[in-house]
Amino acid sequence: GIYRGVVAGALGLVRSAGADAWVVEAGERGPFAESSRLPRDTRDAIAVHAGVAAAGAVVYQTVEFPYRGTNLRVFIVGAQIGRPGSEVAIEEGRPILKSRTEVVADRKTGLALGERIRIGRDDFTVVGLTANATSSGGDPVLMMTLRDAQIVQWQFDPSAVRRETARDAPAGGSSDLVSAIIVRMRPDASSDGVIGSIARWKHLTAMTAAQQEEILTRSVIERARRQLGLFAVILLVVSTVVIGLIVYTMTMDKKKAIATLKLIGAPDRVIVSLILQQALAMGLVGFAIGATLIRLAKDYFPRRVVLETSDTAILLGIIVMVCLVASIFGVRSALKIDPASALGG
Repeated sequence: GIYRGVVAGALGLVRSAGADAWVVEAGERGPFAESSRLPRDTRDAIAVHAGVAAAGAVVYQTVEFPYRGTNLRVFIVGAQIGRPGSEVAIEEGRPILKSRTEVVADRKTGLALGERIRIGRDDFTVVGLTANATSSGGDPVLMMTLRDAQIVQWQFDPSAVRRETARDAPAGGSSDLVSAIIVRMRPDASSDGVIGSIARWKHLTAMTAAQQEEILTRSVIERARRQLGLFAVILLVVSTVVIGLIVYTMTMDKKKAIATLKLIGAPDRVIVSLILQQALAMGLVGFAIGATLIRLAKDYFPRRVVLETSDTAILLGIIVMVCLVASIFGVRSALKIDPASALGG
């Protein structure tokens, strides 16, 4: 569930943009994997390109700002109103309608509808709330207009502006920059043809939505995927050992009862069956308790947890296999018990 949440969070922004192609700075692999800077008017050149139906400029950046006595870390998405990249599923409130100082926040931020927050030197009003909108790093999304995002990105403190002015250098250089251009193509356009044409004539990097998703899953979150896989293997091994030790201990506690069964002629398959039922009951009860707890608590995890029915069924199968393997310790010990020991004191 945690792994699928990481993947869903990483791919959520890409898929919600509804892009047929992503255009970024030449030589870069996208706004999520590497830093990309493009002049905003690049969107105008892309919009009139053959085969392009619509294009929108977007800005992506991670920002921390003071909030209720601590720092709130969010992933800012800046997009042009009414253009590709600005769409968002509103759960409460309304979308952004004004060109300045309005934001839509993910519920994970803890922001309330109508609340005012200060980012940089500007105050913003939360006009809408969405859900399950996070970056690949797990930071909740805060959506605003492109202009607001540019101001937040390039806004310098007054002292920094004075210092750069004294050096006779523009503070921050050009601020009319964007991270990427989201492209939607005409139905009759060839995706490969448009992407190849943009790369050839505009000297930019263009890639399909599928390529952008592959970069995210195979590059940006690859280490997180491996780490979660390692944790899963370690937990399964530990669970197998723990269940095996419990079954072994319980078998030894019933040593005299097992010896009595053997003495009265119970076949080995009956004893093995009892031990297997004990191990399976332990695993199934634990699985039921764990599944109930995780479904009740998944919304309170710091990272998004995505639970699918197929994953639950697979996990149930793994639990059964773990219990069968763990019961081997108890079965071997039970089969070695001497029936004559039942006659002892």
